[in-house]
Amino acid sequence: MERSPGPLARRAAQAPLDSTGCLTEYRPLASRTILCRVSSSRGLPFAYGINPYRGCEFACRYCYARYTHEFLEFAPEDFERKIYYKENAGWLLKQELRRLKPGTQIALGTATDPYQPLERRQRVTRSILEAFAETNGLVLGLVTKSTLVARDAGLLKEIAQRHRLTVCLTVTTMDNRLARILEPRAPRPDLRMRTLERLRGEGIRAGVLCSPVMPGITDSRASLAAVARAARAAGANFFSAGALFLKPCSQPTFLRFVKENFPGQLAAYERRYGAGAFVSAGYRRRIADLVDAICREQKLGSRYAETGELPEKIAELQPRLPF
Repeated sequence: MERSPGPLARRAAQAPLDSTGCLTEYRPLASRTILCRVSSSRGLPFAYGINPYRGCEFACRYCYARYTHEFLEFAPEDFERKIYYKENAGWLLKQELRRLKPGTQIALGTATDPYQPLERRQRVTRSILEAFAETNGLVLGLVTKSTLVARDAGLLKEIAQRHRLTVCLTVTTMDNRLARILEPRAPRPDLRMRTLERLRGEGIRAGVLCSPVMPGITDSRASLAAVARAARAAGANFFSAGALFLKPCSQPTFLRFVKENFPGQLAAYERRYGAGAFVSAGYRRRIADLVDAICREQKLGSRYAETGELPEKIAELQPRLPF
């Protein structure tokens, strides 16, 4: 007996085609809520997440969030081909913010980048930021790979005066060739650093998230230090990194990338991630120690030192954060 689609899958199937571009379809998605309550056994440091878009056009080979398209009953590869934008996001958020207590922690961009190319036209993330600019007293985090965040620098500056705001620019490597095959449609690493410099020039607390760190690909001291040096040159407040975790839905895409570009690493990855999504505690500790040493060398601070976003066991949790 064929299983009937769930409510979210039905809404996705009924969504009209808005437009297309670069083999990608864009559709509106009716949403009843924009704040997603976070429930995780991994001790994530925020109470709510916001993802203005479903699917991500940047097509990063390692992306753990491909599983979110399973709720729409799509294949993982559709994650970068079928992009949904949430309707009335700003209005919904204004209603939901009324019931939150001061100090509530909210992360923007926990699964998909809030600055999709489509954001230039749809301005969904912009509407969410405008809602935050009318409130006070929250702990906000924003994670992106996109240079489009610079468009909202003025608005983010205003938000930073009302809330505790941290912006993370994700940069996994300074090697442009590697970045192009690893994150095919994301902006070049140097352009992301230039965007970071723009945000810091506005006085916004911002830094670099060098995640995921990929064993045998980007986990050398030289690779991590290159990103940290660029971060310091851009005026970053902090530098942070955590090891790759590889969900089953992401393994085919990522292992195909490894086979094509780093064939000598394929067997090691199959062993390392054969039994689960996470690397060993020993490997996580080694990366955490290496990142700590590089931060001291480059005089870069901690991502959470000034915000109070994490509980005390930061060293244990940070390598496992999903963004």
